[in-house]
Amino acid sequence: QPGLSEPQMPLSSPASNAVSENVPTPVLVSGGSRAALQGQAQRLADWLEGAGRDVPLPDVARTLALSRAALDHRAVVVGDSRESVIVGLRAAMVDRAVISGAGGVVLVFPGQGWQWAGMARELLAVSPVFADRLAECDEALAAQVDWSVTDVLLGDDDGWLSRVDVVQPVLWATMVSLGALWLSWGVPVTGVVGHSQGEVAAACVAGG
Repeated sequence: QPGLSEPQMPLSSPASNAVSENVPTPVLVSGGSRAALQGQAQRLADWLEGAGRDVPLPDVARTLALSRAALDHRAVVVGDSRESVIVGLRAAMVDRAVISGAGGVVLVFPGQGWQWAGMARELLAVSPVFADRLAECDEALAAQVDWSVTDVLLGDDDGWLSRVDVVQPVLWATMVSLGALWLSWGVPVTGVVGHSQGEVAAACVAGG
């Protein structure tokens, strides 16, 4: 059945080839049962160490997210290197580390206070999905503000961190773009919740 065979890699694209292997990357695995999920994790770990050792990790992750069946039992390993992903896959072979797909995933968006200088810069550089969604948010805000979200995030002036009129829209745009990124990876989001401007971001990610 789908999800139990040997990995067929890679499904590549210009976008995936442009992503650095040093960026945290979600690797999705699923199976029709817990035992099948553990077996798939073992086969994938073995493949990454052997026949697939020269395949870029972003291409592996993209293939698993977009071309494999999403079966009832699922696990995700996030790593910024091939070695860290293999370690995570080995851990998924242990019962207590296995995540069932029942219930899906809920995204929780916070209010003001989690901003920091330099946030989102790396995502803007490596993720077309994140960058495109942020540009859409920037366009939506353009009629209301005299500054650009993208310019604020990429600029050298950290004074915006103390301006509520800038911080809140920037956090909203960043959260909406993060939601788009997770959805693009095939994460099964079944609910969203937020506080303050996070509530607005949750409504946007939900389609409002």
